[in-house]
Amino acid sequence: DTAMAAQMTDAHRRFLQVLMSKGITEGSEARRLHHHCCETDKVYYAHDKLDDFISTINRHLQPLFMQIRKGMSEEDGRAHYAVVNLAETEVTKMASDYTEIELELFRKTMDLIILSENGFASSTDILNLADKLKTKKMKKKEAEQVLKVFVEDKWLSEKNGEYTLHTRCIIEMEQYILSNYQDVARKCNICRSLAVQSQVCESCGIGMHLPCVRKYFKAQTEPRCPKCNEFWSCDIP
Repeated sequence: DTAMAAQMTDAHRRFLQVLMSKGITEGSEARRLHHHCCETDKVYYAHDKLDDFISTINRHLQPLFMQIRKGMSEEDGRAHYAVVNLAETEVTKMASDYTEIELELFRKTMDLIILSENGFASSTDILNLADKLKTKKMKKKEAEQVLKVFVEDKWLSEKNGEYTLHTRCIIEMEQYILSNYQDVARKCNICRSLAVQSQVCESCGIGMHLPCVRKYFKAQTEPRCPKCNEFWSCDIP
């Protein structure tokens, strides 16, 4: 449909450039950027058309095997946009940025996070892995440095010595995680996307993102599992 195939303009190109340099952008920031780019490049701006604006960019990115994807922060449920490379899995993309031993530490950390109950791994547990790596042993000091870099590069995020996957990492690696951790990776029962930080039903084992839990139980007098209807025993955030 030719009417739909909106042209890529300088505003679109500018938006994409900024997004690529940031790696990930929060929703309200993306809306501001949309406005700024349209104004700067004198392109028609409609405040409620960000998703259309992005799909125009995505159509042009298709032959390059790239895509701007929307995801949500597991912490507060806010929308985020990230540029994802579809041609190579994210793990191979990381391989060009990190050494073999750093990647091994990352994969082991990811194992801990995904296998955990709540989507977090403590720095103590991660640092204990460091001297058991196959590639070669890593000193604790060195491992701490590497973790810091993973946080700076937005693959991990850290809170009070506990590490989890950064929103950017989840948006980029969702497919990889779902296929590589088939038995343990959960999709949120409410929004159907990968849930790393989640609450789990003690009776039937379904998981829900914390923001989804909050929203879902807001309307209910007593919290019951949306799947098995048993009492929800976790504290509602």
